[in-house]
Amino acid sequence: MNVAVCFNLVPPQLLKGEAGDRISEEGAEIEARSVQKALRELGHSAQLVPLGSDISVTIEELRALRPDAVFNLCEGFWGNSRKEMHVAALFDLLDYPCTGASPLCLGLTQDKARTKDLLLRHGLPTPKYTLVKLGEQFLRIRDLAYPLIVKPRFEDASLGIGADSIVDNERDLKRRIDYVHRTYRQGALVEEFIVGREINAAVLGNAPFEALPLSEIRFAPGLRHSIVSYDGKWREESAEFAATVPVCPAPLKGKEEILVKDVALRAYKILECRDYARVDIRLRDGVPYILEINANPDISPDAGLARAADQAGISYKQLIDRILQMALKRKETAHAKP
Repeated sequence: MNVAVCFNLVPPQLLKGEAGDRISEEGAEIEARSVQKALRELGHSAQLVPLGSDISVTIEELRALRPDAVFNLCEGFWGNSRKEMHVAALFDLLDYPCTGASPLCLGLTQDKARTKDLLLRHGLPTPKYTLVKLGEQFLRIRDLAYPLIVKPRFEDASLGIGADSIVDNERDLKRRIDYVHRTYRQGALVEEFIVGREINAAVLGNAPFEALPLSEIRFAPGLRHSIVSYDGKWREESAEFAATVPVCPAPLKGKEEILVKDVALRAYKILECRDYARVDIRLRDGVPYILEINANPDISPDAGLARAADQAGISYKQLIDRILQMALKRKETAHAKP
């Protein structure tokens, strides 16, 4: 099988955010090399196809390669994460079977506000929130209770999340909203901060769906706030990283585990996720509050989804193979004669 492993390159100068955000942005190539290695060990011909500033170059490389499938690891286009969905749409237009979420799903799950709207519409628990759009001054927080957490509306990988994201008063709230507006040039999502256990629920498959063993993020004493900050996720030399420890499988009561997996599966289906995804949850007083839904999350060998798959008896090579086979099955279905 001839597979193109596509990932996005990072521009020399980021369009927005902090200089340190390059760490997560550059992780796409490391992830791509791991996937390429697994595919080759499975007997496939796997070539890396980077996506840079000139989309026509990537298209020419793909046409020359003539892949049977594209393993899509692109998280944006030349520093613009909002165009992640556009890259997936390009693969669709070129008629290459593509792993992971559809363009619509990527667009919806990247928009934290719209995701929460959909969850609430379907009766799933998520923290109360409001959206302060770019340039908007009026704060509609009368129905929200402090502490609050402020996040960039469209970012993932914990971009823009740090200890100062948790606020206890209006002055700090306004300051953090201004930071998000200035630094990330997008709206700020303000939601009630749920003090509880942080659970990651990975889901694999397409009818049937498989909820993988749950993972808990344990926070060591000494952190200002028990959150998965950017430093805690990406800066290995930081105190936050050392104090943010994944435990898989999560030690939950049977009833709690069933409830969390049920909520994660329902969210996966509502957003029409495909192949694999991760649902981030805060468990408080028996209620699993959905924080985010991550379509096409990191599938590096040491990332959470691969760790959960391993606990389910699925090796890394088997995980990559299953994801590839799901994309190929869609191609067969799409081209099947009526």
